[in-house]
Amino acid sequence: MKKKSILLNIFALLFGSLILISCSKESSEIIDFNKEYNKINGGSLINAMAGEPSNLIAMIAGDSASSQIAGNIFNSLIKYDENLNYAPDIAASWEISNNQKTITFNLKKNLKWADGKPLTSSDVLFTWQLITNPNTRTPYASDYQLVKNASAPDPLTFKVTYETSYAPALDTWSSLHILPKHILRDEDINNTFFSRKPTGSSYYKLGSWVNGQQVTLEANDKSISGVPLIKKLISRIIPDTSSQFLELTADNIDLMNINPIQYQRVFPARKDLRRKIELYKELGNGYTYLGFNLKKEPFNDIRVRQALNYAIDKDEVIKGVLLGLGEPISSPYKPGTRWNNPNLTPYPYKPSKALQLLKEAGFKENKDGLLTKNGNPLKFEIITNQNKQREMTAVVIQKRLQEIGVEVSIRVIEWASFVNRFIKTGDFDVVVLGWSLSLDPDQYNIWHSSQQGPGQFNFLGYSNKKVDKLLELGRKELNISKRERIYHKFSKYLLEDSPIVYLYAGYGLSAVHKRVKGIKNPAPPAGIYHNNYDWFVPEPLRRNEISIR
Repeated sequence: MKKKSILLNIFALLFGSLILISCSKESSEIIDFNKEYNKINGGSLINAMAGEPSNLIAMIAGDSASSQIAGNIFNSLIKYDENLNYAPDIAASWEISNNQKTITFNLKKNLKWADGKPLTSSDVLFTWQLITNPNTRTPYASDYQLVKNASAPDPLTFKVTYETSYAPALDTWSSLHILPKHILRDEDINNTFFSRKPTGSSYYKLGSWVNGQQVTLEANDKSISGVPLIKKLISRIIPDTSSQFLELTADNIDLMNINPIQYQRVFPARKDLRRKIELYKELGNGYTYLGFNLKKEPFNDIRVRQALNYAIDKDEVIKGVLLGLGEPISSPYKPGTRWNNPNLTPYPYKPSKALQLLKEAGFKENKDGLLTKNGNPLKFEIITNQNKQREMTAVVIQKRLQEIGVEVSIRVIEWASFVNRFIKTGDFDVVVLGWSLSLDPDQYNIWHSSQQGPGQFNFLGYSNKKVDKLLELGRKELNISKRERIYHKFSKYLLEDSPIVYLYAGYGLSAVHKRVKGIKNPAPPAGIYHNNYDWFVPEPLRRNEISIR
């Protein structure tokens, strides 16, 4: 099939899902959403989520939906501010020893959990003990196992000492949600009521959770960070993004992540939508990829992986699926950052090179034009979750691979089943997924060969001794220039090995109803959501509470 026809099919699919939207009519009532309003407490904000959280204990869950909700409930020792600098959270301050091995955190005074119990350094120590306990099923343990000694000498002091200097140390303490010892000390963290009925310390507390429908958070009046302006955050679970968009245009939700065609085509053509909805665009800290199960044949053969990399037209994916709202990548780092190796380039689209490598790997074309080896066709299944962009990306890949004689099928699965039935068990051939990354370049948890256990992040089964060594060195190197060189070399090996095909780094596209005020535009380095506690909904712009479902 010609490239042009594939793109036309993609556009037809996208436009077909939006026909109903173009027929909608704006209410006759005209409201000036651009009017200036003073900050005020109260009101609700409704957002749409494609996937349902699996567990509100982030160290156990590992999925973005869970982290998104849990991030409004729990605090960490420190956090990032809007300019991506470290800032106080539970800790008021911290000191690093001269030998760079010990960090002393000084906690804020009079902290409380949402149930009114004191939050002290014993809770922090307990959380560290939980995540490093070998019985805790978590993919994050390795970062904290490097601590050779942790102590809470008094209620306001938490102290950790590393065997050797550890460069990402502060970053790891900015991402570990501190949990309440008084509730969890006698619980099995892997199977506890707390995963669905948590007690936290941050801006919000869990109000209700209706399976498959919505999660409601309510303002926590005992929040250690202060009470947020918006009283309720309601996350409606709507897997289909076209349905989300219909709900947004019908004024039933306030914000959602939109797709490129909505951003580029629908909003510019709809004056009524532009009047009431603000659009935000920012390059996120993540990327989308095609990943191979390296424990299965033929993906354990580097020639096959490289061949499939050459057979996929990444530019076609970016233009066809993202309408150009994405960047090509050749390393697992955000374009434009110092960690991204500027000397690397993506595998070009070269079907002839792909066929050459596959023939070297023992595959031959049969009379039907299919590639076979020892009589067995080169065929596999791509699985992905219910995400339209990923689905369409898989379709483009399928067409290109079929052109060189590779049989590809596609299966789209609900997120929880996708993770539990396939990813955690390793029962898959190929996946289309994405990684959201921390600001620190350390990717030990994802690519080190030791991180292949159940629930850990190296579920592709990647193993390279040179990469292992670099990842180990990168964690210990405090000189930023030397560290940069380490991760540039790591990226080079990863690109050569092709355990994944880098597809794109997409732009985050958000649509937010203009009734929601306090959002910074243009977005600061930390993104528009960094200060959602300071957003507010003026009373004249609030929807009738009875309409909230």
